Amino acid sequence: MKNPWLKKNPFLSMWLSGANTVASHARSQASAEASRQSKRVVTQGVDEALKFWTSAWQTPAAPRKRRKR
Repeated sequence: MKNPWLKKNPFLSMWLSGANTVASHARSQASAEASRQSKRVVTQGVDEALKFWTSAWQTPAAPRKRRKR
């Protein structure tokens, strides 16, 4: 006699396929967002380093004069 628990279940198969699709989509969205954030952080770091090292060559800005009221 065959074991009924080992028989293929089409409904479970469809449900697992759908769950796998949803999980894959969520994983790709999270990966894309992490990539965008890391690129943004690297860009900001490069910009700040560039501003830091090039500011030595610039003349200091004169303080603004305040108007009397």
